[in-house]
Amino acid sequence: MESLKERIRRDGKNLGNGILKVDGFVNHQVDPILMDACGMEFARLFENVGATKILTAEISGIAPALMTAKYMNLPVVYARKRKPVTMPDQVFLTLAPSHTKGRMVELIVSPEFLANGERVLIIDDFLASGATILGLVRLAEIAGAEIVGIGALIEKGFEGGRGALEALGVPVESLACIASLEGDSIVFCE
Repeated sequence: MESLKERIRRDGKNLGNGILKVDGFVNHQVDPILMDACGMEFARLFENVGATKILTAEISGIAPALMTAKYMNLPVVYARKRKPVTMPDQVFLTLAPSHTKGRMVELIVSPEFLANGERVLIIDDFLASGATILGLVRLAEIAGAEIVGIGALIEKGFEGGRGALEALGVPVESLACIASLEGDSIVFCE
């Protein structure tokens, strides 16, 4: 998606160690016009998968997931990283490594919002190693739901996560693919 790539070129920052800073428009300050366009594109890409719910991870996945849900007329569930007092005692929980936090994080979903038989579309901000998205897959599987597609705003193609996700046998789409983050440069996939 050219508008997302252009924004990454203009405002993204390569911080080294495989970290791309996009918090001026994706995950600290959010550009609603850009996220709306991304949601519309995801809805187009996944229009035929028969999703009944969109699942994402707190917090950076919420904006693209919500905009996708707007165009697909679906509810969004996001996996929390801390269990609030309002959540029931029995929850779906898994651990996933966080590249930016440098540690394992919990992904928690209340069973009242992710049910057996749901057809789940996962939308997240990044696809890197695939570890967070695979954590979301585990949550859906624990609930008895079926994954029908996976979308990421930005894929770091050099981290190999796509291969792990393609083994699931569902469509995997990214709106911008980064081939490398070397020096100060951001190189997009062909």
